Amino acid sequence: MSQATAAPLVTVEGRGTATWLTLARPEAANALSRALVDELSAAVGALSGRESVRAVVITGAGRAFCAGADLKERFGMSVEETRSFLDQLGGLLSTLSSLPCPVIAAMNGAAFGGGLELALACDLRIAVEGAVMGLVEARLGIIPGAGGTQRLARVVGVARAKELIFSGRKLDARVAHDMGLVSAVVPAADLDGAVSRLVDEIAACGPLAVAQAKAAIDGGIALTLAGGLALERRCYEVVLGSADRDEGLRAFAEKRAPIFHGK
Repeated sequence: MSQATAAPLVTVEGRGTATWLTLARPEAANALSRALVDELSAAVGALSGRESVRAVVITGAGRAFCAGADLKERFGMSVEETRSFLDQLGGLLSTLSSLPCPVIAAMNGAAFGGGLELALACDLRIAVEGAVMGLVEARLGIIPGAGGTQRLARVVGVARAKELIFSGRKLDARVAHDMGLVSAVVPAADLDGAVSRLVDEIAACGPLAVAQAKAAIDGGIALTLAGGLALERRCYEVVLGSADRDEGLRAFAEKRAPIFHGK
């Protein structure tokens, strides 16, 4: 008699040109257990190199986006096990952020600690009304360890990031929007629709152009202006000789929507 297969902790669903990854531990507010991180790492790794995927969306099942680390599990981990887990989680978020297509966090609820770090590894964040978020690690005597100190500062500025991390403050979605942490706040019932509309806008653009624009922005942020401009030019050279560029110009002349192939 075969054993029952455990329910997945991350579900993968194709919706048009986007792939939706849903954290599926609603009974634990989608906390980042080792098993969930394993499954999310596998799901993100499987997306690398898939040219048909024009956007990746990460969301949570139930009422929370992600409560952060599974503290019950963490309490039983040794220091070395914790180091290993942080290495794995940090690697996952770096892989996620380096996907060539846009990655969108559909923040259906609370996001704390590693959960907000997961959202920060995405290119864009859309949150529901009333969602609360924060890098709260200092309240536990630790610091964000999966990129939070670096990514938050790049999104909201150094001084604001210091204030939020030093205090472990929790923010309402509207306050987060005002400081640029999230790009939109929508009613919970409209989250999927708002994200899908954004995905459709992205899908109407040339995938090679979107990928190179992402590379120019992400790569240039740590460079001098001169270095960033040089990187932008190199990225432009990639699209300059592309079939997508020719198709875009042809479609404009023929007054029709372009049909891009990412080449």
